[in-house]
Amino acid sequence: MRHLLSAADLSHEDVLKILDTAEAMAMTQAQKVKKLPTLRGKTVVNLFFENSTRTRISFETAAKRLSADVINFSAKGSSVAKGESLKDTALTLQAMRVDGIVIRHSSSGAAYRLANAGWSDVPVLNAGDGEHQHPTQALLDAMTLRRHYLGLSGGDLAGKDLNGANVVIVGDILHSRVARSNVDLMSTLGAHVTLVGPPTLMPVGVENWKCDVNYDLDAALATDPDAVMMLRVQRERMSSAGGGYFPSVVEYHRAYGLNNVRFANLPEHTVIMHPGPMNRGVEICAQAADSAKSVIVEQVGNGVSVRMAALYLLLAPEGGLL
Repeated sequence: MRHLLSAADLSHEDVLKILDTAEAMAMTQAQKVKKLPTLRGKTVVNLFFENSTRTRISFETAAKRLSADVINFSAKGSSVAKGESLKDTALTLQAMRVDGIVIRHSSSGAAYRLANAGWSDVPVLNAGDGEHQHPTQALLDAMTLRRHYLGLSGGDLAGKDLNGANVVIVGDILHSRVARSNVDLMSTLGAHVTLVGPPTLMPVGVENWKCDVNYDLDAALATDPDAVMMLRVQRERMSSAGGGYFPSVVEYHRAYGLNNVRFANLPEHTVIMHPGPMNRGVEICAQAADSAKSVIVEQVGNGVSVRMAALYLLLAPEGGLL
């Protein structure tokens, strides 16, 4: 496998290899000198056609920690704003002999197109494409959950999966590439996933996904979950503000928000996750977001380790991803 495009492409063995490598990378980041010489002389382009803070900075940090040179591309202010196509942008980067491309795009399938259209012959990492996939987010979520579910860290986690874990993902499933990626990856690792949200925010065909679907959040939370992942309502992907998907923000929070009452009733072992950015008071209350149960900040930190692992396995001659 030459690219990292989708969580659905990864086998059980593939996922464990990436997660175990990420744990090794995390141990190096606990040292005084965090930088490794692994990708010295390599050039990685962050090709972002869509706004991002966490993902872009995380990939940039990961590449620099591996001593790669990083070029940050933003569609705003570039030739894309003048009408340049993805093909021509890719051919330009190919002519500059870059070694790897991290792409984030608002169109589903853009990463696959870049990797398979013959425009570039370097590894492509999907940093999120439309409503389709976000594989490194699912990997960092799995890394975070694996540590808490098993109560282990570092080398003690090698070869271990999430068999038997109960994960509840709540919110705007329809527009969420994070939900799709997590269903693919968590189920590969043996976890049981339940998606929760209003019927209007569930995609057509969701009954064929490798998960359960529940429209009642309180019923889902009564199943003793090991993790509850709250998703943001993605209004930027809706046709208009609110989009007619739910009556009001207040009504959405009442029915599908992790409010103070629901948070207080969570089992002791349940961790609270969120891919960010959070809308406090909509999908999650401040008490839950800032509690000891919250691993949201830990997810961000683990994102650097996961992306270091992915870049290493794809770009280092000795890495050999999959």
